[in-house]
Amino acid sequence: MSASTSALEFSPSLAKASNWRSQAIAIVLMAAIAGIFWVDSRYPSLLKKYNAGAHVKAVGAITFDAVYQVDRSMPLTQRVWRTSVNWLSANRIGMTFAFCFGPAALTFLALLARRRTKSRHLNALIGTLTGIPLAVCANCVAPIGRGLYASGMSTESVLAAMFSSPTLNIVVLAMTFALFPLSVALLKLSTVLLLIFGFGPFIAARQAASSDAPVECPIEIAVAETWGQALRRTLLGYVKSFWYVFRVGFPLMLLGALLGALMIEALPQQTLNAPATLGGIVLVSLVGAFLPVPMAFDVVIAYIAMTRGVPLPYVVTILCTLGIYSIYSLSVVGKTISWKVATATYAAVAFLGTLAGIAARAFG
Repeated sequence: MSASTSALEFSPSLAKASNWRSQAIAIVLMAAIAGIFWVDSRYPSLLKKYNAGAHVKAVGAITFDAVYQVDRSMPLTQRVWRTSVNWLSANRIGMTFAFCFGPAALTFLALLARRRTKSRHLNALIGTLTGIPLAVCANCVAPIGRGLYASGMSTESVLAAMFSSPTLNIVVLAMTFALFPLSVALLKLSTVLLLIFGFGPFIAARQAASSDAPVECPIEIAVAETWGQALRRTLLGYVKSFWYVFRVGFPLMLLGALLGALMIEALPQQTLNAPATLGGIVLVSLVGAFLPVPMAFDVVIAYIAMTRGVPLPYVVTILCTLGIYSIYSLSVVGKTISWKVATATYAAVAFLGTLAGIAARAFG
């Protein structure tokens, strides 16, 4: 099946036939999961960081808080282990939401007759509008993206949702424009929009032209149902969807924590204190697009770096690469869509971050 067609083998008329009860139950399920997360955790946490303004702090190497203190005098293996545990602890709530909401989204979207349009840019816009309110980081959005793709959403929609969730959230945007000069904030916004509406449709078109692989979807379409049947089918579909997302996302989460910790702890501590060079900008871009950091961590770390005298090209590069993609996102996209798309996305994020750093170096 072409990547530009639906992931599900069924007639649209069947999808519309009397499954509105299942859709209603799936909507309630999504709303309950999202409402608890947004009200109890995510938005209070983001608003706390926003209200802290210039006084916001980051304690861990790739986290805001730390369960275990990490000192550079410790052996590398001990530092990597402690940083990995800190990362897993910091992401436990967001990942729980992702592993619960991703299957719920898959369960609901699989019941719809259409989940994509013929316009790749319109699909990218749909994905963007899907991702913005999610308010999860580049790591936590990856399992959700797996669910979206399995439901039949297009590659460009899935990538747009994954890019927009950590970067275009209203609170994160407000922090960016409040803490940085207007030109720097606009440069960050421009790179995100290029990824969503430039790279996403482009790589999706390339994928569609070179791949005929079908998309795996664990959901079955009901033709006619009572409320009891709808509840049973929806819950059964959710369980199947949960396993589909969890069996890939959870092991890769553990691996991502380990690789991210190894990357940040292996870097020399004074890397960013040297004068900005082209090679340094490229290195910062590659590392920034690799590290699995939490929501708004890119804004905070870039601001702290700026206030401590780190050269502006490095600051801009950090802001335009960190927190948009990660090694965890790469691995989930690779297992879900294709490794070519996953590595091309990493290269695109690093490339645009490098261009942004070069622009900052050239124009100050």
